Amino acid sequence: MTLGMMATDLELRIDFDAMRKYKYERIQDQLEKKDLGAIICFDPDNIRYLTSTALGEWSRDKYVRWCVVPRGGLPVLFEVGSAALVKKKLCPWLDQENILNGGGWNRGANDPAANIAATDNVAAKVKSVLDRYKVSGMRVGVDIVDMYILAAYERAGLTIVNGWDVLWDARVIKSPEELQIIETSASLVDGCWEHVVDMIRPGVRESAIVGEIHGWLYKNGCDRVTGVNCVSGPRANPHPHDFSDRMIRPGELVFIDIMSSYLGYSTCYYRTFATTKATQKQKDLHKKAYDWLQKSIDVVKPGVTTADIANQWPSAQELGFPDEAAAFGLCIGHGIGLSIHEKPFISRRLNDHPTLIETGMHFALETFAGDGDDAARIESQIIVTETGHKVITQWPCEELMICNAR
Repeated sequence: MTLGMMATDLELRIDFDAMRKYKYERIQDQLEKKDLGAIICFDPDNIRYLTSTALGEWSRDKYVRWCVVPRGGLPVLFEVGSAALVKKKLCPWLDQENILNGGGWNRGANDPAANIAATDNVAAKVKSVLDRYKVSGMRVGVDIVDMYILAAYERAGLTIVNGWDVLWDARVIKSPEELQIIETSASLVDGCWEHVVDMIRPGVRESAIVGEIHGWLYKNGCDRVTGVNCVSGPRANPHPHDFSDRMIRPGELVFIDIMSSYLGYSTCYYRTFATTKATQKQKDLHKKAYDWLQKSIDVVKPGVTTADIANQWPSAQELGFPDEAAAFGLCIGHGIGLSIHEKPFISRRLNDHPTLIETGMHFALETFAGDGDDAARIESQIIVTETGHKVITQWPCEELMICNAR
C-alpha cells in the first residue's frame, strides 16, 4: 500500500470514485434491509460519507446543511448559501440539480415564529425530494434531530424513525480505499510522535504540548484535530481524559492521546512516556498496560466476537473499581472511521451483547494501568484482514520510552 498524500501519474493511489460507489451501495443496501424510504442526515460525518462533501467546523452544530438519500435515488445535498455554488463547481460526482441551498434554524436561536418558518421550509424541501422518488409515504430515517425540526416533519406528514443504524451498519465495514486513507491518517500521527517526544521534558506545560500537536498535524495535512489528551504526573490516576496548564516535572509519566483526521478519517492513538527517568514501578505499569493490549490484539481475526477481545482485559475489580460501569473507558475498543467512535464497540461491560468481528473493520484497542500517582495508557489501531489483523499505529510501545532532558 502506498501512503503518499498527493495524486501522481506514477502510481494509482486512492480511487475516490470507487470509494463513493462503495458507500452509495452500502447505504442503498441498508435502506432496503431496514425498509426505509430515505435517510436524512445532519451529522457532518454522515453528510461526508453520503456526499463526499464537507464544510468548515463552524457548521458542525448549527443544522445549516443536510443531505437526503432516497431509496433508489442519488444523494441530494442542501448546502449553505454560496457554498452550494462552490460544490457545483468542484463536486462533479453529485448531480448539479441535486445541489441545493440549505439554511437552517440554528438550533432555535431565531425568533420563535422564524424558527417555525425555517423548519417548515426544511421539511418542505425534504418532502419534495421524497415525493420526486415516490417514497414520502414510507418510513424515513433521520440521524440527529431536535424538537423544532421533528415538529416540522410531523406537520409535513412524514413518518420519522431513528436512522442512525443505517449509517452505523453501512460504515462499519470499510472499503479498501477507506482503509488506505485511515492508514495514511495513522502514519501522520506516527510522524507527530517524533515531534512530541522532543517536547516531553521538565518545565513544559501539558497545554503547550497539545498546542504543538495541533500545529504540527495541521501543517502536515490533517483537516481536523479534536480532543487531544495530555496527562502528567499525579493527574494520571484516575484518568481525567483532558489536558491542563500543569508543568511537567522530572520523573513523571506522561500519556497523550492524539485524535486527528486526514481526508475526514480519524485516529485515536495513545502513548505513554517517562520524563528524564523511570522507576521500576512505572516500568511495570507500562508493561502491564502493554501486555493487556497485546493479548487483546493477538485474538483479533474474522469470526471472533467483541467479547472474545474484551475478555483479554482485567475485570473492573482487578482494576480496583466496583463494577464495569465505574471502570468503563479504561480498557476499551471502538470503531474508527469518519467519526472517532463507531461500531464495533468493545468492552467487558457489553459482553452480554457481543458483535461479530468481520474483515474490513477498523478499530482502536486501548488499555490503562494505574497505581497511586502513576498510570500508563497505550492504544493501537487495528484493521481486520481476511486472515487476521494488521496493526497500523507504528510508534513503538513495547517498552516505556524515557524522554531525556536536553
